Parts: sequence; structure tokens; C-alpha cells
Amino acid sequence: MGLGTATTRQAVLLLLRGVRAGRIELVAGRECLTFGPSDAPLNAHVVVLSPRFWSACMRGSSGLADAYADRAWECDDVVSLVRIAAREIRRLDGLRRRVAPVSRKFSRLPRMTRAGSRRNVAAHYDAGNDLFALFLDETMTYSCAYFESEESTLEEAQVAKLDLACAKLALTPDDHLLEIGSGWGSLALHAASRYGCRVTTTTISREQRAATLRRVRAAGLSDRITVLFDDYRDLRGRFDKLVSIEMIEGVGWQYFDTFFRCCSDLLAPDGLMMLQAIVIEDRAYEVDKATNSFIMSRIFPGACLPSRAVIERCVRDSTDMCVIDTEDITAHYASTLQQWRARWHANADRIAALGGDERLARLWDFYFAWCEAGFRERRTGDLQVLLAKPGRRTEVTAQAGERVAR
Repeated sequence: MGLGTATTRQAVLLLLRGVRAGRIELVAGRECLTFGPSDAPLNAHVVVLSPRFWSACMRGSSGLADAYADRAWECDDVVSLVRIAAREIRRLDGLRRRVAPVSRKFSRLPRMTRAGSRRNVAAHYDAGNDLFALFLDETMTYSCAYFESEESTLEEAQVAKLDLACAKLALTPDDHLLEIGSGWGSLALHAASRYGCRVTTTTISREQRAATLRRVRAAGLSDRITVLFDDYRDLRGRFDKLVSIEMIEGVGWQYFDTFFRCCSDLLAPDGLMMLQAIVIEDRAYEVDKATNSFIMSRIFPGACLPSRAVIERCVRDSTDMCVIDTEDITAHYASTLQQWRARWHANADRIAALGGDERLARLWDFYFAWCEAGFRERRTGDLQVLLAKPGRRTEVTAQAGERVAR
């Protein structure tokens, strides 16, 4: 072990000695070290397989993700390990907020311009539809599901989420619905087939648009669904309702105000908008937007989570809309990710057949575990926010137990 590695190792062990939110057992060669209280409810067993593990720990989430993908370490419960880390880092949020402005000044985070957005979206979604089909359900819905019971299948839960979004918008056959962020077309197909409305949906992923067009044709809904390849900033027209499900995370913090302004301008004077958004804790927002996390650098370039307060500020300052209902569906995301990760593991052989190597498989496994832990600890959340234009006079009942517009 080189001097540099020995020094880094000691630094990591010193940090681990401060752990109080869980118990970590660390096996490195012949050594077995334990950190944290013995009666902690969260436990993780980590095995160091390469000296690179020590330097990886000093490079934050990106370093740990790369080292995990390269089998420099193993863990019996990655979700619990990340949950421990999430609890520990909360104690440092105050300090991290104070240094965030300096971090942003020297960071080289990608800006989500039109060209940048297309490039970054392609890096994630154009990896191939077959790859996503390995862990998504039959509806090909890549967002938080809504489990109405513990017995619900993933497909049933995704259909329930789509129905919840449509019901909150009080869709009718007379409506023209705009969707920003098509995914693979599940919501557009659901809205047009079950509610009879016209749908214009847009994506800037070539792979997703091609797949959505195929699905629309196969469903015989080409006369009711238009699939665009346009950036949200280039959309024109006036629509009765607008929906955007977990697309805002790819907008970029510099453009949150622009996004909401565009949405407001596209809505009719009495229109409704339903936004489903992954959010970061309010107290962690300033830090998160300055951090080049492994999800941003390895999974989805340019991603940035808004917070609930940021959404409310943008709506207030950049639109004439108001928030009329907010439903927190965070608990459902942990279950969704747990099922995605199980499906990913079950399809290990097919991942290899599609050309994915072991490193890719392990990187995405870490991604699913990391995200599940974040939702279980509510470091991240998922909200469905219903917004109304000033001309909306009728009351909309949007709670989970009552889906009727009146």
C-alpha cells in the first residue's frame, strides 16, 4: 500500500468513526472494523476488494459509484448504506450551504440550453428502448407509480398513477391536452383512449419519439395523438390542459422560471396543469444544484432537482397560475424503485445479450439503490402539483380518495 493510499485510508476511517446514524461493518483484507452504535436499526456490511476504494470515498457519490461498478467494493445492503449516509450528511447541510456559492463558481455543470438539453437527454434515453424495457412494466412508464394496495403489480400501480393524473386534470373528450415529456407514450395513450381527449405530446429523445409513434399507430390513435420532437421552449398554441410528469428534473436550475412561464403561456385562460416532480429537500437545494453528483455525471447529465419552495416561487413569480393542490407520493417511489431494481437483477442475462457489460449493470444497480434510499429517507421526494389559471372557476377535487371534478 502506497503512502498516498495509506493516508487516504486513514482519512476515510476517521470519517467513519463519526458515524452515528447506523452501523457499518467494514472488511478490508484481514481487518474487520465496525462503526456506529451496535443497536442501530440500519446495518451494512462492506467488503473492500481494491485499494481504489479509499480514494473513491474521497470523490463523493461519483467515486463510490465508479468503484462499485468496477467491483472495488461490495455491500450486502446498498440501500441501507446510502440511507446511513443520507442521515449523516443532513448534519452537514448548514456548512455545505455556506460553501455552495463558492462551489458553483468553480463548477463546470452543463447548462440545459436547447442544444445541451437534446445532447443530455440523448445520453440517457437514447441508450435503447430495449434496455429500459428490462426493468419497466408493460406500459413503459419511467416515473413513480401509485400503489393503491400492497397487492398491486407494478403495471397496475403505473396505470393508477396515469389515471390519477388524468382525473386531477378533469379530462373530457372536448379537451386538448399538452404533454411536455412524452416518455414512451404511456400517458398520451391512456388519456386519449380512456378519456377521449386530443393529445399533443413532445419529447427531445429520438428513440422515445420513434417508439411512441409506433405505439400510437398500433393503438389506432393517430387521429387523436400528435407526437412532436420539440423543446418545450419552442412549443406554440393554446391548450385546455397541460401535464408534465418527471420532466422538470432535466430542465436545469437556470431555466426553472422559463419552464413555468412557457407552461403558463401555453394554457388557456381557464386551463389546468398537473406537474409531477422529483424534489430535493428545501434545505439541500442550494447545495444539490452546485454538486456534480454521480447521477448527473454518470446517469443523466444536467439533471437538477427543484425543491417544493422553488416550484412555489417560480409559479408565483413567473406565471399567473396558482397551486390548488399538492399530493406527496414519495412513499410510492421507494416501492417503484425496489421493483425496478428487482426486475433489473432478474434480467441480468438479457442485459449482457443487449451489449451491456457488467460495469453498466452494476452502475445502474447502484443508481436504483441510491434513489430508493433517498426516497426512503425523504432526502428526495415526489410531488403531484395541480395548478390553475386565473379563469378556472370550477372546483377540482384532487385528493387521492376522490377523483371527481365538479
